[in-house]
Amino acid sequence: MVYFAKWKIAIVVAVCLLGVAFAAPNLLDRNTTENLPGWLPNQQISLGLDLRGGSHLLLEVEAQTVINERLESIVDSIRQTLRSERIRYTGLGIRDSQVSVQIKKPDQVQQAYDLLRKIDTGTETINENGKISITMTEEAVLKAKRSAVEQSIEIVRRRIDETGTKEPNIQRQGDDRILIQLPGIDNPEDVKRLLGKTAKMTFHLVNHTVTPEDILAGRIPPGTIALPDAENENTKIAVRRKVEVSGDMLIDSQPTFQDAQPVVSFTFNALGGKKFGQVTSKNVNRRLAIVLDGKVISAPNIQGPILGGSGIITGRFSVQEANDLSLLLRAGALPAPLVILEERTVGPGLGADSIEAGKVASVIGLLGVIIFMVASYGRFGIYADIALMFNIILIGAALSVLQATLTLPGIAGIVLTIGMAVDANVLIFERIREETRNGLGPIAAIDSGYKRAIKTIVDANVTTLIAAVLLYQFGSGPVRGFAVTLAIGILTSMFTAIMLTRLQVVVWLRRTKPKTLEL
Repeated sequence: MVYFAKWKIAIVVAVCLLGVAFAAPNLLDRNTTENLPGWLPNQQISLGLDLRGGSHLLLEVEAQTVINERLESIVDSIRQTLRSERIRYTGLGIRDSQVSVQIKKPDQVQQAYDLLRKIDTGTETINENGKISITMTEEAVLKAKRSAVEQSIEIVRRRIDETGTKEPNIQRQGDDRILIQLPGIDNPEDVKRLLGKTAKMTFHLVNHTVTPEDILAGRIPPGTIALPDAENENTKIAVRRKVEVSGDMLIDSQPTFQDAQPVVSFTFNALGGKKFGQVTSKNVNRRLAIVLDGKVISAPNIQGPILGGSGIITGRFSVQEANDLSLLLRAGALPAPLVILEERTVGPGLGADSIEAGKVASVIGLLGVIIFMVASYGRFGIYADIALMFNIILIGAALSVLQATLTLPGIAGIVLTIGMAVDANVLIFERIREETRNGLGPIAAIDSGYKRAIKTIVDANVTTLIAAVLLYQFGSGPVRGFAVTLAIGILTSMFTAIMLTRLQVVVWLRRTKPKTLEL
């Protein structure tokens, strides 16, 4: 017991010093920490919405849009397949969430049925007297909706991160909703503007055979759609329905200037660059429409092949619009529109009251534990109290380094940890008392006390840690905040109670070599 390896001493001292260093920035204001040298710890604990105030948004993903787009894609595939096989048909379209088509010649029905069954693996095909209907399976629908929500969460995270917003909390709520909490953001209008845009960009060839008069008269041939011009929504441009190149192939987009006007440059990945090069090579002197969220933002004439996999989007952009568009394209397109169901601004007053109440509870709990330990165990109680202080410091350091968001339930977890932190010391000290009463000397009693109590300490803390992990895994929001601080508190309390307290006892034994223990 008297021997304490030098490497263990080095670890205990190093951990305690690092804890002080990483917890110290929390005593400074944010402006001061931002001006600290880069090699110094400067991260502070991230405060949640309930403590710091900010904005709360609840969004709903219109996942049905994804289903409709897939059905539209099936319609295009059917049209191309039947035309290539010279199978005559009528009534091709979407009705009641299914695609249906009537085959005109009875002798071609079976051939058409066999071809259409292979169009999409996630569909069911039914033939009723030459009317072929294709519906998506329930499993495919659920998978598409789930994928839309998961992809939306990732895109929302990218867009918010691009704005420089710190410590956002973005999580799924229910089957098709996304909860966004933005601590410190009192006016979320900029964020709402970015999230309200799907930013789905596609490239289509303009159909030159359709005149403005045809568009006004509604004479739109199959395979062509009329889309509004972004600069003048009263004007529509006829474009081929077929997507020549999709915006999801973009790998970069940046705002820049051309002829002193704000423009947006873009770069495709290898596959997108190849497709873009083929389209521009085969359609020189034709117009290529750039469509964003169902509007034609630009329709330049292809002067020659563009083989570099990059280009520029021109338009009457302001500098802010060019910045926003480039940000949206970099972050990626949302698979479906987002609808704001709930918007709330939380003032910092509630957070200040909560923090103050948490401080009072923590101080009262801390003083109570300190007094109890000193009164019950004397010198050993002082050692336990010193370890407790370092335990709190290490919790603050861990929260700062991990950038875990501290919420009101998290404060409750810290207060609970303060009470639990000395449990290990109580078990050890009581065991030492028992060994002393059995007639063992100071060194033997302390050595036996630590050895016999350590198993109980580990078992108790591991079971609590498992509970904290399960709370984090299956909980959400406040429950996770409580679980994080509880788990960190368990780990730090085991270190301080076993290692730090033991080091102090060993140093005391070496220096004083007591004949008896007053415990």
